[in-house]
Amino acid sequence: MSLPKYYQMSKVTPEEVLRSVAECINSGKLDSLMMLYESDACFVSQPGQFIKGREGIRQSLQGFVDMRGKLESKIKRVFQTSNLALVISEWSFSGTGPDGNPVNLASTATDVLRQQPDGTWRVIIDNPWGTD
Repeated sequence: MSLPKYYQMSKVTPEEVLRSVAECINSGKLDSLMMLYESDACFVSQPGQFIKGREGIRQSLQGFVDMRGKLESKIKRVFQTSNLALVISEWSFSGTGPDGNPVNLASTATDVLRQQPDGTWRVIIDNPWGTD
């Protein structure tokens, strides 16, 4: 399994973790993508619905990977205190749905990351739909 490049560094930033999320989705590295989440992380699969735990998150994100698309993300703000960070970003995704039709999505995401004892950061709450 190939780990995102940030795992090879001694310390990283929340921004680097989110860049690695896009990199993993774009390259289809679902196992590496799951390493970016805490084991009990929460993921908002669609507005108003959330999933808890890596296995549920894996199933939800598999759909994005299967569309073999491109995720682009631009970090707008980072609020950090102690071992927590709130990251606001804008993202867009273009891919091909299971029916062969184009899929184009975009939103503003809010993500909460927690710094681990080894200095790396992992996602604890991932809401790609912003505040919905």
